[in-house]
Amino acid sequence: MSITGRIRDSNRFSVLVLIARPAAGKSEIIQYLKNVGRSERERCFHIGDFDEIDDFPMLWSWFEEDAILTGMGKLRLHTTEDGYFKYTYLWDVLIRRISLEYEKKLKRDPRYHETCTAILEFARGREHGGFARAFENLSGRILESAAVLYINVSYSESFRKNKKRYNPNDAGSILQHSIPDDKIETLYRESDWEDFSSRDAHYLQVRGYRIPYGVFENEDDVTTRQGEALGTRLEESLSVLWKLRTT
Repeated sequence: MSITGRIRDSNRFSVLVLIARPAAGKSEIIQYLKNVGRSERERCFHIGDFDEIDDFPMLWSWFEEDAILTGMGKLRLHTTEDGYFKYTYLWDVLIRRISLEYEKKLKRDPRYHETCTAILEFARGREHGGFARAFENLSGRILESAAVLYINVSYSESFRKNKKRYNPNDAGSILQHSIPDDKIETLYRESDWEDFSSRDAHYLQVRGYRIPYGVFENEDDVTTRQGEALGTRLEESLSVLWKLRTT
C-alpha cells in the first residue's frame, strides 16, 4: 500500500511541513504540540507521536565548524567571515539533508507512520531561491505524503520577533536563536510564498505532485502567548488541511 493509501486509513498526518519567514511561530507551534497529550493531539490536530526535522541545527553546525576552522588557520567550508553561505547550493543541501533524515527514520522503522508524524521545518527567502526552490529539493517520498502549513506574518513582524527572541546565552537553540539585522533584511525581506502558491488555492504543484496546503495567520502573534487561542486556531487550520490531505 502507498503512503497516500495509509494516510486514508489513519487519523494523523504522515508528514507535516511547517514553513514561514524566520521567527513567524513555527517552533512555537511545535512547542505547543509537545505539551498536548497524544490522544488529544491526534484527535484535534491529526498528529501522533512526532519527530521534528529542522534545518537550523544543521546550519548552525556549519557556522560552528567554520569558526573552528578559522581558529585553526584553515579555510572555511560553508560560510564567509561575515556569515553568509559561500555557495547558494548549500541551501539545497540543507533541504536534501532534511529528506535524508526522514528516509533514515523510515529505514530504521518501516512501520514508522503507524504511530508517528514527521514534522519538517524550515524558512526560506526569495534571495536564495525561496520556497519554490526548496520544495524542488525535497524527496519524492516526502512530496507524495506531505501536507504544508504556512505561518503567515509580515516581514516587519518577522523582524520584530527575531530580535525579541534572541538569547545570547543560548544562541544555537531552536527557540532562542536570532538572525542579525543585516542578514534578515538581505535574505528574508522578500518572500516568494504568494507566487509559489498562486497556481491553486489549496494545492502546491511540485514535480508533478499536488501537495495540500493551508495558511495559519499569525500577525497577531498568538503563538508566543500559547494557550487556548493558539490551540483553537491551530485545530481549525489543521482540520481544513486534513480534509484536503484525505480527499
